[in-house]
Amino acid sequence: MKSAAPTTPQAPSRRSLLAGLGLAASAPLLLGATPRTPAAAVRPAAPATPRAPGSRTVLLRGAALVLTMDPAVGAGTLGALYNADVLIRGGAVAAVGQGLRAPAEAWIQDVSGKLVMPGFVDAHTHLWQSAIRGGCTDGNLFSWFQRCTDALRGRLTPATLHSFVRLAALDAVQAGVTTLVDWVDIFDYDLVESYVRAVAGTGVRFTYAMYPPKPDGKLVARVKRELLDPLPLGSFQVATHAARSARDLNRAHWETAQELGVMLNSHVLERPEQRADDPLGVLADIGALGPRLLLNHAIHLTPDEIAAVAAHDARAVHCPLSNMRLASGIMPLPEFRRRGVKLGLGLDGGTNDTSDFHALMKTAIGLQRARSTDAGVFPQVEDVLRMATLGGAEALGIADRVGSLTPGKRADLVVLDPAALNFAPRFDWVGQIVFNGRPENIDAVFVDGRPLKLDGHLVDVDTARVVREAEAAATRIRASA
Repeated sequence: MKSAAPTTPQAPSRRSLLAGLGLAASAPLLLGATPRTPAAAVRPAAPATPRAPGSRTVLLRGAALVLTMDPAVGAGTLGALYNADVLIRGGAVAAVGQGLRAPAEAWIQDVSGKLVMPGFVDAHTHLWQSAIRGGCTDGNLFSWFQRCTDALRGRLTPATLHSFVRLAALDAVQAGVTTLVDWVDIFDYDLVESYVRAVAGTGVRFTYAMYPPKPDGKLVARVKRELLDPLPLGSFQVATHAARSARDLNRAHWETAQELGVMLNSHVLERPEQRADDPLGVLADIGALGPRLLLNHAIHLTPDEIAAVAAHDARAVHCPLSNMRLASGIMPLPEFRRRGVKLGLGLDGGTNDTSDFHALMKTAIGLQRARSTDAGVFPQVEDVLRMATLGGAEALGIADRVGSLTPGKRADLVVLDPAALNFAPRFDWVGQIVFNGRPENIDAVFVDGRPLKLDGHLVDVDTARVVREAEAAATRIRASA
């Protein structure tokens, strides 16, 4: 532990939120030491962070492999193109192909030898839970609630919450996440405002799924209108916990979601004990079972319930790392696939402890193989890559905008560098993305055409300061217990 007290975080002003997208520039710390400086005071010099190019036209030149996720653009299910360029103009994918002509105003980024693909879509997470990373490791879902989340939530302040959320959101961005859906049971308006500011300040595309603990359509509408609607990259959902004991609240949540024209986002049958709550039955009774319903976890559904989900075009999110951590079970993905349910992947916040989407994809494959003892079971490598990108976008109803490198869609993409000890040598790059890839292989991240990470570093972000502020926030939270 450093002897110096960490910097106290300063939340951005509301004006900066409503002004729309913009990354807060932080000058890197220039720290050094002489041989006589005490060891405890020595810190390595922070690397200079890249700066965003001035042009909104970007040409990624000469990628060894581009996975577009669009069979109409490239070969096979993943729409693969070799030795290809990607042209970004005005925040959108303008063209993908070989030997593209560079517009005069273009900023050209050499990506020769590297891989380009759509950014990861984290369809279910809880960013604030970075405050309890690695906590309550010996508990199941209910024990984890009691000992970790419930004990902490009431002690959060706008400043501490901002630090935790910013830390987690930037961690997700540096790992290649370009879109995330955050299911949030934080209630007070000032906390919600701080939360939204923290996510928006990172430049990631995000959905704030708000859980109101009581029927309060006015508060929900205000949060959407004042905090989310002004943000080009922000959107809104209504969150709920479907259960017979909360049926009236579930109905109020669904009615509010309908009034606002947004999705209803519910945890469903994460544990077998929740069978008594009959969550699917409740959602069907209130009329919510349909394409505007997102089901998280959905582990302990019966085949008939999965058939009903598919028949009504409801969507589901698989969170394999979290499900393993909490001993919750294994989602029957092959049955969901057989029925044609739209599926995405989710990191699930504090019960994942990491933003590593490569580990998430690998685990989604491994759990099904371990349970079935069949290496041919769904999902295969191409399946999880699609679930992590276009599949997640389909589940969220935004596949017309993101999820593939189709010309006209928003330019949310990542560049991977395979020239690394954990990735090389080349054998099957597509398989290596899933089974060998790690966040450090993510060389660049673009959201809406804006670079958030370049040359392996977050753009205009002092990561050391972000970490110090999160540590300081955690110290204050512990002291308030």
